[in-house]
Amino acid sequence: MVAVDESEESMYALSWSITNLISDTNNNSKLMLLYVKPPSAVYSLDSAGYIFSNEAIEALEEYSAKLAKSVMKRAEAICRNFDATNINIEKVVGTGEAKNVICNAAKKLEADTLVMGSHGYGFFKRALLGSVSDYCVKNAKCPVVIVKQP
Repeated sequence: MVAVDESEESMYALSWSITNLISDTNNNSKLMLLYVKPPSAVYSLDSAGYIFSNEAIEALEEYSAKLAKSVMKRAEAICRNFDATNINIEKVVGTGEAKNVICNAAKKLEADTLVMGSHGYGFFKRALLGSVSDYCVKNAKCPVVIVKQP
Protein backbone atom coordinates (compact mmCIF):
# COMPACT_ATOMS: atom_id res chain seq x y z
CA MET A 1 0.00 0.00 0.00
CA VAL A 2 1.30 3.43 -0.94
CA ALA A 3 -0.26 6.52 0.64
CA VAL A 4 -0.43 9.18 -2.07
CA ASP A 5 -1.32 12.85 -1.95
CA GLU A 6 -0.70 15.97 -4.01
CA SER A 7 2.98 16.11 -3.11
CA GLU A 8 6.00 15.20 -5.18
CA GLU A 9 7.27 13.28 -2.15
CA SER A 10 4.39 10.81 -2.28
CA MET A 11 4.78 10.32 -6.03
CA TYR A 12 8.49 9.67 -5.50
CA ALA A 13 7.57 7.11 -2.82
CA LEU A 14 5.30 5.41 -5.35
CA SER A 15 8.10 5.27 -7.92
CA TRP A 16 10.47 3.93 -5.27
CA SER A 17 7.93 1.24 -4.33
CA ILE A 18 7.56 0.01 -7.88
CA THR A 19 11.32 -0.05 -8.37
CA ASN A 20 12.27 -1.63 -5.05
CA LEU A 21 9.37 -3.65 -3.70
CA ILE A 22 7.53 -5.13 -6.64
CA SER A 23 9.13 -8.09 -8.32
CA ASP A 24 9.21 -8.28 -12.12
CA THR A 25 8.78 -12.02 -11.93
CA ASN A 26 5.70 -12.05 -9.71
CA ASN A 27 2.58 -11.81 -11.83
CA ASN A 28 0.36 -11.50 -8.77
CA SER A 29 1.74 -8.19 -7.51
CA LYS A 30 -0.96 -6.02 -6.00
CA LEU A 31 -0.44 -2.32 -5.41
CA MET A 32 -2.96 -0.36 -3.38
CA LEU A 33 -2.96 3.39 -3.83
CA LEU A 34 -4.55 5.18 -0.88
CA TYR A 35 -5.61 8.81 -0.97
CA VAL A 36 -7.24 10.46 2.05
CA LYS A 37 -9.67 13.34 1.63
CA PRO A 38 -10.26 15.66 4.58
CA PRO A 39 -13.52 15.07 6.43
CA SER A 40 -16.64 16.60 4.90
CA ALA A 41 -17.89 19.68 6.67
CA VAL A 42 -21.40 19.44 8.05
CA TYR A 43 -21.05 23.09 8.86
CA SER A 44 -18.00 25.26 8.93
CA LEU A 45 -17.09 28.63 10.32
CA ASP A 46 -14.79 30.99 8.52
CA SER A 47 -12.29 33.22 10.36
CA ALA A 48 -14.97 35.84 11.06
CA GLY A 49 -17.31 33.24 12.57
CA TYR A 50 -19.74 33.01 9.65
CA ILE A 51 -21.25 29.70 8.68
CA PHE A 52 -20.52 28.71 5.08
CA SER A 53 -23.50 28.28 2.82
CA ASN A 54 -24.54 24.88 1.48
CA GLU A 55 -23.25 25.97 -1.93
CA ALA A 56 -19.82 26.74 -0.51
CA ILE A 57 -19.67 23.38 1.28
CA GLU A 58 -20.78 21.58 -1.91
CA ALA A 59 -18.08 23.43 -3.87
CA LEU A 60 -15.45 22.35 -1.34
CA GLU A 61 -16.61 18.74 -1.54
CA GLU A 62 -16.60 18.85 -5.35
CA TYR A 63 -13.06 20.26 -5.30
CA SER A 64 -11.99 17.50 -2.90
CA ALA A 65 -13.40 14.81 -5.20
CA LYS A 66 -11.65 16.34 -8.24
CA LEU A 67 -8.40 16.52 -6.31
CA ALA A 68 -8.67 12.82 -5.38
CA LYS A 69 -9.22 11.91 -9.05
CA SER A 70 -6.29 14.09 -10.10
CA VAL A 71 -3.94 12.47 -7.56
CA MET A 72 -5.00 8.98 -8.64
CA LYS A 73 -4.45 9.87 -12.33
CA ARG A 74 -0.93 11.09 -11.52
CA ALA A 75 -0.24 7.88 -9.61
CA GLU A 76 -1.56 5.73 -12.46
CA ALA A 77 0.65 7.65 -14.91
CA ILE A 78 3.68 6.84 -12.79
CA CYS A 79 2.73 3.16 -12.85
CA ARG A 80 2.37 3.30 -16.65
CA ASN A 81 5.81 4.93 -16.94
CA PHE A 82 7.26 1.82 -15.31
CA ASP A 83 5.36 -0.40 -17.74
CA ALA A 84 3.89 -2.06 -14.70
CA THR A 85 1.63 -4.46 -16.58
CA ASN A 86 2.26 -7.21 -14.02
CA ILE A 87 0.80 -5.08 -11.23
CA ASN A 88 -2.83 -5.23 -10.21
CA ILE A 89 -3.55 -1.65 -9.10
CA GLU A 90 -6.33 -1.01 -6.61
CA LYS A 91 -7.34 2.57 -5.83
CA VAL A 92 -8.78 3.40 -2.43
CA VAL A 93 -10.04 6.82 -1.36
CA GLY A 94 -10.72 7.39 2.31
CA THR A 95 -12.12 10.34 4.19
CA GLY A 96 -11.05 11.63 7.58
CA GLU A 97 -7.90 12.42 9.49
CA ALA A 98 -5.08 11.08 7.32
CA LYS A 99 -3.08 9.31 10.02
CA ASN A 100 -6.09 7.36 11.31
CA VAL A 101 -7.48 6.53 7.87
CA ILE A 102 -4.10 5.30 6.63
CA CYS A 103 -3.48 3.03 9.64
CA ASN A 104 -7.04 1.68 9.58
CA ALA A 105 -6.94 1.04 5.82
CA ALA A 106 -3.58 -0.75 6.08
CA LYS A 107 -5.06 -3.03 8.74
CA LYS A 108 -8.45 -3.57 7.08
CA LEU A 109 -7.00 -4.19 3.62
CA GLU A 110 -4.24 -6.39 5.07
CA ALA A 111 -1.36 -4.46 3.55
CA ASP A 112 1.97 -6.29 3.63
CA THR A 113 3.85 -3.00 3.72
CA LEU A 114 2.82 0.65 3.97
CA VAL A 115 4.96 3.09 2.00
CA MET A 116 4.81 6.83 2.55
CA GLY A 117 6.77 9.80 1.34
CA SER A 118 8.50 12.14 3.76
CA HIS A 119 7.71 15.84 3.49
CA GLY A 120 10.99 16.58 5.23
CA TYR A 121 9.59 18.83 7.94
CA GLY A 122 12.10 19.97 10.52
CA PHE A 123 11.79 19.31 14.23
CA PHE A 124 9.73 22.41 15.09
CA LYS A 125 7.32 22.16 12.16
CA ARG A 126 6.81 18.46 12.86
CA ALA A 127 6.23 19.21 16.55
CA LEU A 128 3.65 21.88 15.74
CA LEU A 129 1.85 20.18 12.87
CA GLY A 130 2.40 16.59 13.83
CA SER A 131 3.65 14.02 11.38
CA VAL A 132 1.38 11.55 9.68
CA SER A 133 4.32 9.29 8.87
CA ASP A 134 5.58 9.33 12.48
CA TYR A 135 2.11 8.34 13.68
CA CYS A 136 1.86 5.54 11.12
CA VAL A 137 5.30 4.17 12.01
CA LYS A 138 4.16 3.87 15.62
CA ASN A 139 0.60 2.66 15.03
CA ALA A 140 0.30 0.75 11.76
CA LYS A 141 -0.08 -3.03 12.08
CA CYS A 142 2.33 -3.69 9.20
CA PRO A 143 5.88 -2.62 8.38
CA VAL A 144 6.10 1.04 7.33
CA VAL A 145 8.69 2.39 4.90
CA ILE A 146 9.25 6.14 4.82
CA VAL A 147 10.85 7.22 1.55
CA LYS A 148 12.80 10.45 1.52
CA GLN A 149 13.29 12.15 -1.81
CA PRO A 150 16.98 12.79 -2.58
